[in-house]
Amino acid sequence: MTSPTRVIEQLLLPAECLLCHALLVERDADRIVCPVCRHRWRPVRPPWCERCGQPEPHFGPCRLCAEWPAALTYVRSAVWLSEGAREAVHALKYGGLPRIANDLAAAIAGVTLPTQEKSVLVPIPLAPKRLRERGYNQSDALARALSRLWRLPVVDVLVRSRETATQTALTPETRLANVAGAFTPGRRPGVSRDSNYILVDDVFTTGENVAEAARALEQAGARTICGITFGRAVIPDFT
Repeated sequence: MTSPTRVIEQLLLPAECLLCHALLVERDADRIVCPVCRHRWRPVRPPWCERCGQPEPHFGPCRLCAEWPAALTYVRSAVWLSEGAREAVHALKYGGLPRIANDLAAAIAGVTLPTQEKSVLVPIPLAPKRLRERGYNQSDALARALSRLWRLPVVDVLVRSRETATQTALTPETRLANVAGAFTPGRRPGVSRDSNYILVDDVFTTGENVAEAARALEQAGARTICGITFGRAVIPDFT
């Protein structure tokens, strides 16, 4: 139920869409992005690699996910990182707007994953320094928003063991080296062989973050891991 204070706030300071600046109607007043702009986000659709979701055509085995750990069986993204989706991600990561995770999670929630009863959501962790600078972990904000929609628990079973350079400035060849060994399992609650771990991140580019996080989970005993992101960057054909 909307509080009286919130109603007054909406009347005095009408909410507007972050992207197009159109005023939001009352039912969308808690949103950051209007329905029109969310509709413009371009869904990632098949055909694609059944494992990593990289769009076809493929000529032989997919090279993008060939070196992934065996336990990481399935990764999908909701939308292409274009048509306002990029601006939404930047608002989440750099604009101090963790509440926009609700809009992004609503797009992610339409993606089908091979989940099971014991599925749990695992946000990709930030390094402590970056977490202090940002004030929150954008992947954790996404995971919490998804948790409310999918009714799945969020577990912090990974920690980032070292600082890494920002991936956006790196070539595909140096991305893997940048995140190698960057994640380790946390002490609590610990990794269970019976759980299906769903790694949550904001953007998939060439998959090194998700793959390296999955590698840490696999080494700790996880047998079933998949991944989900809001955005998928348009990258050269690695197939």
